[in-house]
Amino acid sequence: MESIIFSGTAHPEFARKVSEHSNIPLGRTEINRFKDGEIWVKFVDNVRLKHVFLIQPTFPPAENLLELLIMIDAAKRASAWKITVVIPYYGYARQDRKDEPRVAITARLIADMLESAGASRVLTMDLHVSQIQGFFNIPVDHIYYSMILADKIRDIGITDLVVVSPDVGGVKMARAYSKKLKADLAIIDKRRPDKNKVDIMNIIGNIEGKNVILVDDIIDTGGTVVKAAEALKKNGAKNIFAACSHPLFSADAVEKLRDSVIEKIFVSDTIPLGDKIARSGNKIEVTTTTKLFANAVKNIATGESVSSLFTEDDK
Repeated sequence: MESIIFSGTAHPEFARKVSEHSNIPLGRTEINRFKDGEIWVKFVDNVRLKHVFLIQPTFPPAENLLELLIMIDAAKRASAWKITVVIPYYGYARQDRKDEPRVAITARLIADMLESAGASRVLTMDLHVSQIQGFFNIPVDHIYYSMILADKIRDIGITDLVVVSPDVGGVKMARAYSKKLKADLAIIDKRRPDKNKVDIMNIIGNIEGKNVILVDDIIDTGGTVVKAAEALKKNGAKNIFAACSHPLFSADAVEKLRDSVIEKIFVSDTIPLGDKIARSGNKIEVTTTTKLFANAVKNIATGESVSSLFTEDDK
């Protein structure tokens, strides 16, 4: 069955590179916004009985998610054979449970919306929690930034390296990096004794005199990673690096990172960064994931295994 890729407006350069690396053609779309803000989508190329891949990260989430849903509906109504939604960054993933009364589980709601619109399959990377896959009744292929970033860090040749999770929730990801890098693991246990008290950061593991790399799935405002880096420095860490799968860099995050004790921040290209690299004083270094996504897209298109692209240590 013939396959074709289409891009939303969130990250067209990402889609172009995935198309180039996978040798699957990039189709043409017309996406407009009316003066009242409504989104209008039309596929210029025929999609009838084709396997359609729609590429759209959902950051910022409101506009880009709605645009993606409209694209799915347009493809379904144009008789696409299958619709695989490629979401490099899955927005709302942090709202995955009821952590207090009378709140929504929005990550589940998004899954329901994607399915209801007509998605046949989802491909994404480094979900905030992997259990989000269970919110779907359609197949979800989940790939990992560690598959490529660990090789890059290894090639740099940082000695005496310790991988650090900035909180208890990120231990699984940090452990994956520590396995691949054959490095020790440390954890920052952050506790707030009282509402108006400063967080107390206890470091579990030996980092004194070591080079450390903080790994997380998301850097949003930068507050957590910057405070974690300061705590590591105070406890004797030598050189401090950071890495994240999805660089949201909201508000003044770039300036916080630029002025922090962190020497280099390794990030993926799941979200377009614009001038943020230059504003960071070139502290931010991007490692592309487009080849990784292209390989996954190609395997989905040809009916091959996606899990064959990674090992147990990547998870």
